[in-house]
Amino acid sequence: MDDDAVFEAIRRARLTFADLTAGLSADQLAVRSLCTGWSVRDVVGHLVLASNPPKARLLAALIRARGNYDRAMDRLSRAEATRPIPDLIANLRRNATSRFTVAGVGPRGPLTDVLVHTVDIAFPLGLSWSAPPDAVRAGLQFATSGRARAFVTPGRLDGIRLHAPDVGFTHGEGPTMTGPGTELLAALCGRVAVHDRLQGPGAHLLASRA
Repeated sequence: MDDDAVFEAIRRARLTFADLTAGLSADQLAVRSLCTGWSVRDVVGHLVLASNPPKARLLAALIRARGNYDRAMDRLSRAEATRPIPDLIANLRRNATSRFTVAGVGPRGPLTDVLVHTVDIAFPLGLSWSAPPDAVRAGLQFATSGRARAFVTPGRLDGIRLHAPDVGFTHGEGPTMTGPGTELLAALCGRVAVHDRLQGPGAHLLASRA
């Protein structure tokens, strides 16, 4: 996929996420997501913020977090999540075409972000959804590249062969871990809860590194 195709995949993924969350109840929004420390509502707030972060607020948060981007985004996302859900969903849809990316990461970063965070809410809530195979494949290619250090702990995938037959993706050498592309992507990004959707000795090896 070229960058234009990736941005189109991001747009579609954001709209899919908005559709999934628009009708959730207060109880569902309060459910703990697969993203450590965040509720489903917090994940919604994060994706709204990440799609088009206000520069002044982000800079102030970075200063308070002493330059730690993840800590700054955590604080901003939690604050964003306190807004009314209809407003958050409307903003996410409005910003679906945003091309904001973190310097040095590129568009496959936000694509991976929205795909994994969709798993984060869909899995605990039992929601059914799907993503285009080429989008998932692009996310897996990014997650196994040297540019995904904010998503995948360095060394986490060493000596493991990854195989997602549904999206035509294979990477690495060693004991094989096989599973659906979206669950495989989530597992690479540290979501332990999806490990029972994966098969092979490589899955056991990855689980031992959680």
